[in-house]
Amino acid sequence: MRYVRTAALALLAACGLAAPFAHAQWQALPDKAPEPTDNPTTPEKVALGRMLYLDPRFSSTGTVSCNSCHNVMLGGEDNRPFAMGVHGQMSGRSAPTVWNSAFYSGQFWDGRAASLEEQAKGPVVNAVEMGMKELDGAMNRVRHIEGYRVAFAKAFGPDAMTVDNAAKAVAAYERTLITPNGPFDRFVKGDKSALSEQQQRGMDLFASAGCIACHSGPAFSGPMLPNGMAFLNKFPTFTDNDYVEKYDFLKDLGRFEVTKNDADKHLFKVPTLRNIALTAPYFHNGAVQTLDEAVRVMAKTQLNRDLSDTEAADLVAFLNALTGEFPEQTMPRLPPTPGTTFEFSSAQ
Repeated sequence: MRYVRTAALALLAACGLAAPFAHAQWQALPDKAPEPTDNPTTPEKVALGRMLYLDPRFSSTGTVSCNSCHNVMLGGEDNRPFAMGVHGQMSGRSAPTVWNSAFYSGQFWDGRAASLEEQAKGPVVNAVEMGMKELDGAMNRVRHIEGYRVAFAKAFGPDAMTVDNAAKAVAAYERTLITPNGPFDRFVKGDKSALSEQQQRGMDLFASAGCIACHSGPAFSGPMLPNGMAFLNKFPTFTDNDYVEKYDFLKDLGRFEVTKNDADKHLFKVPTLRNIALTAPYFHNGAVQTLDEAVRVMAKTQLNRDLSDTEAADLVAFLNALTGEFPEQTMPRLPPTPGTTFEFSSAQ
């Protein structure tokens, strides 16, 4: 998969963006997420995807679902420094939020998946996450449940119980997980009372300091790039500061872990700032506990700037305005297996 590397200051200059920013640079979150031509969203796919997303039976232990780490009853993650999978194993990175993930140009912290469909397959066969040995083994469990056979037929037609279609259904559900119409969105659309004076100061500082160079676009996660491209940035960019050692930011080599290309060391997908107030702890290693500390860390490690207490408070106030309206989540009745069950793994 191709990707775009960027440094905030260089991109800021290259794009000709400088303070004061015109408010035309700001984008409200659309009411509908983009969808690929080969997987149009339908109610039947969404209903099936919701069931698959919430069903733990497709993990090796029968205890971990997509929702375990990406909880749609919360901020779309689990509020842990590291995600927990089967047998209580801890992954090496914090779970990113699933809310508004349809607006990312790449998935996972290292951008290794080009689409939601591709991403949906990864955790199932990850030894730490859901722990299945192969995707078809998980799919065989689905095939043995009558209710799922009916749901797949409704969503995709007969003889459609494939791994690819399961991933398409999960992705279709995830594309409904968007949170538009937050205070920021209402402000951009013309309601000038939607943001407080402090939030507006934070908004101006977010732009003039250069934060928007990477955290741009409707999801504040960078531009929507052509299919197959991921928007990645080096983190940390400036390493001569106390934060880097305090939070052990150089331990994780980021994209390099996938490509083994030295140029990819410490490259990470630019995360969304939508609903950021709800998704502590922060960064790929979940090392920072508060949003106030997170903005100070970002200013120093990415822009080489020390924030005053007032500036930090203004930025936090603005980021709180990025919390949107969450669509109601109705828990589905999962298809049962009357009189029988699967053989789950009880040993590591």
